[in-house]
Parts: sequence; structure tokens; C-alpha cells
Amino acid sequence: MTKELIAAIEAAKAAGKYARKNFGQLEVSHISLKSRNDFVTDVDKKSEELAIRQIRRRFPYDAVLAEESGDHAGTGKKSDRRWIIDPLDGTTNFIHSVPIFCTSVALEEDGELFCGAIYLPMSKELFTAERGRGAFMNNHRIHVTRNFQSKDLLLATGFPYRIENNLDATMGLFKDFLLESAGVRRPGSAAIDLAYTACGKFDGFWEIDLKSWDVAAGALIVKEAGGIVTDFKGQEGYLASGNIIASNGRIHAWMLEKAQKNYGTNFE
Repeated sequence: MTKELIAAIEAAKAAGKYARKNFGQLEVSHISLKSRNDFVTDVDKKSEELAIRQIRRRFPYDAVLAEESGDHAGTGKKSDRRWIIDPLDGTTNFIHSVPIFCTSVALEEDGELFCGAIYLPMSKELFTAERGRGAFMNNHRIHVTRNFQSKDLLLATGFPYRIENNLDATMGLFKDFLLESAGVRRPGSAAIDLAYTACGKFDGFWEIDLKSWDVAAGALIVKEAGGIVTDFKGQEGYLASGNIIASNGRIHAWMLEKAQKNYGTNFE
């Protein structure tokens, strides 16, 4: 395990443990609205501070991109590395005392994902990956499923905050997958959806209008578990576009075809 992955784990656990400690303790005064359906709490902000502190302790020169506080330049000499942090993915669940949320930390080096960690503090599930070294849950290697028949598939998705912008396409794709699979789940955390795709709980996941901190760690974990991750064009622009399909690989062409049918072939 590299020192970078150790740092990612420490950061994810520091943030996650703080969230767990404060679970169910929120008051209305602790919650703010960033935009329609997009909330932030004092716990998000404090969890982020704790995660950044862990990264800064080991890697002060690296840049950081964090959901709540934005870009942070490294100190001293210039680095070509950037840490991407989501301190609490599943904030709406957290606000409503639904115990489905996580912390996600990834390192990007020269534009490629190098390592990542996702920590679910309520279930104490830790998902990790390093480029070229496989994916793990609580130190046990994980793999995507081998299912390929649609009637056997369990898929996951999420709905964008501004669903009205692509309402017909969003609901059309949801309907297609719902009718042709064993079921579709909507847990409320993209990072968890990706982690669960990596370990075989889900066969595939799709969503639009996400941010890089939602998917960076999870995308690497899926790929290192043997899966495929693309945008809706079938390319690797998902960190920039926020539109993502992750699958066990065997169903990826099928998922991509459904997505392009509803959103068009030029939708990233």
C-alpha cells in the first residue's frame, strides 16, 4: 500500500468518523441550501476540514479540490497532483437520518486517477484502489459481477438536482432500465453506487450532472475491480462532464446504447 493510499484512507476515515459521531444530531440551524435540492450542513464543512488536514499533513505541496471549499493550491514547490474530496456524499440522506452516506477521497496525478478511498462510516465498509493494483473492500479483493442477461441485473442510479433540464431523457432511460432489468435502486450517493458496482452488489450504475468529487474515487475502484467506466459517448470524459456509466463490462454496450437512445449520441 502506497503512502498516498494510506493518506486517502486516513482522510476518508477522519471525515467519516466525524459524520458518524454527529449522525442524527442536526438542527435546522446547521443546514444551508446551496441551490435547489442541494444542501450543505455544518458536518459537511467540518468533515472536509478534517479530511484536508490529513492530506496536508503528509502532502503539503499537492493541490486539493474539495466540494465545499473549492480549490486549494499546495504550499511551496509546484505539484502536478490533485486530491479530490467529497466529505459527505449523501447529504440529503444524512439530514433525514438515513444511514446511507460516505466520504470519498481520490488522488489525480498528471490527469490520471492514481488512488482512491470510499468510507461508509455507518457500516464501516472501506473501499480502496490503486492504479494497476486491484480494488479492495476492508482489505479483501473485490470484483465486478459477470451477469449479462438483463433479467438478472440489479442497477443503480441517481437523479440530478436540476432534473427538469433533461426530464424526458432522464425518465425515459430510467423506464428502459426498469422494464428490462431485475430492478433499479436509488440509494442517494453516487460514490456508494460506484463502490457497490465494484464489489458486485450492483451490476451497473448511471447518472448525469455529477461533480468530479462524486465519482473520482469510485470510478477508479470500479475499473480496478474489472469494470468499465465511461461517459455517455463511451469515452473517458466523465470527470469533466459529470455524466457516467459504470458497469461490470459485460453489459456496458447495452447500457451505453440505452443512454444514447434517450440522450443522443453527442451527450457526453
